[in-house]
Amino acid sequence: MEPKQKDYFSEKAESFDDQKSITQNVDNIGQLILKELPFSKEMHIMDFGSGTGLLLSQIAPFVSEITAVDISSSMIAVLKTKLDTIACKVQIMELDLTKETLNQKFDGIISSMTIHHIENVQEIFNKLYSQLNENGTIAIADLDKEDGTFHTEDTGVFHLGFDRNEFLQIAENAGFKDLKIQTASVMEKPTGNYPVFLLTGKK
Repeated sequence: MEPKQKDYFSEKAESFDDQKSITQNVDNIGQLILKELPFSKEMHIMDFGSGTGLLLSQIAPFVSEITAVDISSSMIAVLKTKLDTIACKVQIMELDLTKETLNQKFDGIISSMTIHHIENVQEIFNKLYSQLNENGTIAIADLDKEDGTFHTEDTGVFHLGFDRNEFLQIAENAGFKDLKIQTASVMEKPTGNYPVFLLTGKK
């Protein structure tokens, strides 16, 4: 068996939702996703890197089921305490999607602030594409390129944000179409202000 991956969020999970900059950021992302993409009560979507469920909680009232995928058991533990308050069925999968594949397909995939924790971005976009039904949608939010001051401690970061054109190109290479990238939010931290973009598109 492989050694269990380090849970970079074990110290942070419990207080994660108390951080205004984080909750405000996810609120902004969620609002923009709901504005940009059509959801319906028939849809089953995946939240990739679901964390404590801040993003999926916003999307839940508009879909039938959400599969929450995360590798952090401590973040998942926080999500489990909220299940009663989430307005759709939630299935939780603790797994590393870079190494494993879910044997089901989704009508949409949402993700917030997860991709910069993944080494091979093209590979994960290809994987997300393969996990979608025909015409399935993606909504992926992440950081614009930053100078390394966004993360003040080690949370397993591979990318200091992304160049938007490069990010768009990666999604296009994976096969996504109708792509659009725009500013979703600006995270204000003591170390500076960090723009966050949202990429939307479909299979």
